[in-house]
Amino acid sequence: MSVLVNKDSRIIVQGFTGSEGTFHAGQMIDYGTPVVGGVTPGKGGQMHLDRPVFNTVSDAVNQTGADVSILFVPPAFAADAILEAADAGIKVIVCITEGIPIADMVKVKASLDGRNDCRLIGPNCPGVMTAGEAKVGIMPGFIFNPGRIGIISKSGTLTYEAVDQITKAGLGQSTAIGIGGDPIIGTTTLDAVQLLMDDADTDGIIMIGEIGGDLEIKAARWIEAHGTKPVVGFIAGVTAPKGRTMGHAGAIVSGEEESAEAKKKVLRACGVHVVDSPAHIGSKMAEVLGVQA
Repeated sequence: MSVLVNKDSRIIVQGFTGSEGTFHAGQMIDYGTPVVGGVTPGKGGQMHLDRPVFNTVSDAVNQTGADVSILFVPPAFAADAILEAADAGIKVIVCITEGIPIADMVKVKASLDGRNDCRLIGPNCPGVMTAGEAKVGIMPGFIFNPGRIGIISKSGTLTYEAVDQITKAGLGQSTAIGIGGDPIIGTTTLDAVQLLMDDADTDGIIMIGEIGGDLEIKAARWIEAHGTKPVVGFIAGVTAPKGRTMGHAGAIVSGEEESAEAKKKVLRACGVHVVDSPAHIGSKMAEVLGVQA
């Protein structure tokens, strides 16, 4: 079992024939991901990477049975591409694109809110990876090892760090979810925590956050009330000055509770095993599970 994507997913790539889509789709296929085709308007009927190209997502769904889509679409067109995928019946939409206008994402969020038939991951995220089964994103597949630790992160780089440490600790990963660092995203930290808490093949969860917003606070309070598995947390941005964006568009402290130290305090109070350095993520998870790292 896994969450969001697995070996039985049927995946299409929007922006399939562009340079980014071509490169990362090729990496996904090489990993063994079940990519069944792609979408580039005006190029329908062609073959690319030995997969069919379609003019619309609807055509791709009708002809391949696709249920997952990953977007490598320029920012100006990405919001429309997300909504096109949702309207065509795609169940999981992974948006890698960075720099989508906030006004566009407000419309996307409003359109998707309340829908139980479609889930958006991102934008501005590294994607989703179920180790050994499906790589839907830009994560480096070689650092993954199938196992029972789920990973949730706003940061692509810290996702890779956590994955590498968990692999070196001999635990392996179930599914890693990069939720994205933009101010407006689809799947939140809490949403991802709930998915992994409900996954029978996930024994522990890594939750990586950063300054800005309250996503980690909401997740921690839910964990305190409903959590059934150990959670190891790390919050990036301890030294970030108030009012300055650090890296991601959403990583900006605008209130006292949005600082790294404030978040860490709440997480600890809610029973999350917080580490002060990303270098300790793997060893802490091994410790709380009683596994010799």
